Order: sequence, then C-alpha cells, then structure tokens
Amino acid sequence: MELIPDLPEEIGLECLTRLPYTAHRVGARVCRRWRELLKTREFYYQRKQTGNTHKVACLVQSLPVETALDGRKPVGSPAYGITVFDPVSGTWERLDPVPKYPVGLPLFCQLSSSEGKLVVMGGWDPVSWDPVKDIFVYDFTSRGWKQGKDMPSKRSFFAAGELEGRIFIAGGHDESKNAMKSAWAYDVRRDEWDELTQMSEERDECEGVVIGSEFCVVSGYGTESQGRFEGSVESYELGTGQWRRVEGAWEAGRCPRSCVGVDKDGKLVCWAESDTAVRVGACAVGLGERTLMTGSAYQGAPQGFFLVEEVKDGQNDKLERIDVPNSFSGFVQSGCSVEI
Repeated sequence: MELIPDLPEEIGLECLTRLPYTAHRVGARVCRRWRELLKTREFYYQRKQTGNTHKVACLVQSLPVETALDGRKPVGSPAYGITVFDPVSGTWERLDPVPKYPVGLPLFCQLSSSEGKLVVMGGWDPVSWDPVKDIFVYDFTSRGWKQGKDMPSKRSFFAAGELEGRIFIAGGHDESKNAMKSAWAYDVRRDEWDELTQMSEERDECEGVVIGSEFCVVSGYGTESQGRFEGSVESYELGTGQWRRVEGAWEAGRCPRSCVGVDKDGKLVCWAESDTAVRVGACAVGLGERTLMTGSAYQGAPQGFFLVEEVKDGQNDKLERIDVPNSFSGFVQSGCSVEI
C-alpha cells in the first residue's frame, strides 16, 4: 500500500515529514501504515534531519487556584501540572494530568525528554509527600501518557539530562535524606534502566546539563555539608563511561537548581544573574537560539516570562517580556525542552 495514493514512496514520505506535530494524532488515524510510521524512531529522525522539528518548552507549573464562594483561597501546597509553550506559534497549553495523579504532579518531579517524548520522573506524592519512583512518558503523537519502569530507587532533587536517546540521572538524596553519588541511564524505547559508574562524591540538589557528548552534574552538596553548594562539576563522558571532575566551574555556595545555562564557549552561566527581573526563582529552558526565562524580581513579586537570545561571551541580550494568558502565569518550578 502506498503512503499516499499515486505518489512515489519517497515523495509520500517527504509529505508526511512536513506534517506539524499537532497533526500527528489525526494523521495516525488515517490508516494503520501511517499510524505505525509516525511512531517509529526512524520517522522522528527523518523529520529532525530535514528540519521539520522544533523545540517546545515543557514546564512544571503551579495550577490556577479557585477562590471559594466566601472569597478565601485554599490553604496548603499548590498543585502542579505540565504547561507547554510553543515559541513558533506562541501558544500555551496544559497537558492532560498523569492518570495516576489526577489532581497534580508529584512535587519536585524532574523533567527530561527523549526523541520527541516528555519524561516525568520521581518527586513526592502530592498527598502523602512520600518520595516515589514513578516514571511517566508523554507521547506528542498519540497525545497520551504511559507509565514506564520505576526508577531503581527513590531519590529527590537529582540531576537529569538526555544523551543519544537515554535519560541520565545522578545524585540527589534518598528517602532518608542521605545525599547520593549513584547514577543510572534510562532507555525510553527499551523501558530499561542501566547502572553507571558512581560519581566521586555525593551531590544533593545538583543540576544536570548536557554539553556536547557529556552529561554534567553541576554543584550539589554531601550529607555532612548540608546546603553548602560545591563549586565543582562532575562530567560523565559517554565514550569512556567514566566521570571527570572539573573544579571551579560553578560559583561555590550558589544553588544551581533550574538556573544553569551554557554559553557559546561551553562555559556554565547562572541565569539568575542575567537580569534583576528574574533574580528570584529563575528557571531557564533552552529552545535553540533562544531561551525561555521565568522568575521574579523579588520574593512575592509576580512571575515574569521572557525570551532571550543565545548567550554570547558570557553576556545575555536584554530579556524580552512575553504576554502569557492568566491561566498560565503561575510559578514555574522546573522545565525542559522537547524537540517534536
């Protein structure tokens, strides 16, 4: 059966690669062959190689709070959902809740992506606050969630990043709040975890960044040095399978969570220092030549949303404020980009 009647196979494939990702769910219903093709790894990379993919920002964002009839707002921790910002169309949307957690994501869960899919990992149960090992994968083609194989152990505030289709995690702390130095890699398509060589030291509240073919774990602290953030980085080299320690790559004493950037020379920068408008609660998501920035000027100030051009020579261009619908103006806890 031809992909598209009366067209050569290669022309039919070219036409399908040009379908925007928002049309994939409908396209998958046309016929079985289209449905099977749209889900393949080969089709994803064909779209990527021909320039038919683009990056969107996926954010762990607080959900709007409904005011009671007497005008009072509920007391307690806010609930969080996944917000998607598409910089090409300028649209904002909220993904359907993870089926296991219909009223809100696990608190402090981590986001990463692999081959056009969003991966949600770990966090704390939003009701009991117990740490969880859950993995959920969102497929933008089918517009649905599936549950993956649990993380090998419960861990919170760990580093995460994607390299060659695998999600790498390292550090954080266990359910007894002991800092960790273990590391694992999750193969999303195989739905399997592989243990990696351990880092040289424990790193709690660290941040994961991918630079070239290396997964970098930025800063963090050990169990006995609670809150005293390291200035060093440990970098996992994919080719050797070993960790390399880099001293002085980060400002000692500064928390790296959600605010680590990389300039054009591959050096780490802190987005919270880029502008006074995002000094508090800064979160940055790279979108290619631009970065989505969120944060506040001071504690209690309204959340701001900005786009900034690529980091150059350690300096950032001026932040460009963007308009955001009221329902998407809540606090952003963390985020990642997904190329779809």
